Amino acid sequence: QVHLVESGGGLVPAGGSLTLSCTASGRTLSGRAMAWFRQAPGKEREFVAAIRWNSWNFGTTYYADSVKGRFTISRNDARNTLYLQMTSLNPEETAVYYCAAGRGVVAGSAENEYDSWGQGTQVTVSS
Repeated sequence: QVHLVESGGGLVPAGGSLTLSCTASGRTLSGRAMAWFRQAPGKEREFVAAIRWNSWNFGTTYYADSVKGRFTISRNDARNTLYLQMTSLNPEETAVYYCAAGRGVVAGSAENEYDSWGQGTQVTVSS
């Protein structure tokens, strides 16, 4: 497993933007798919975005329909860091955002495809 720490959460007005970071330690992110999930108050944790690993580019990305066109997931394996750029945020996206490391180079939206999780960072979108 890899130790993950998220940062960058905070309070943002509706329509605003925020970028989250997830830094890994203990083991490299290279060779592992990565993802962001979120959990709103009173709701189950849900998939947000994932990025595969491959050696020749920055990795294929996948998004939940609700965030397509507004969120961008990216990774910098040299820095062992995963990012989530979020734009046009709405109050319904208030949640704790978690990063997760996959068991292999490919992973999707299922939580059981990931074996390492961060502690989460709170994102609050005010109306």
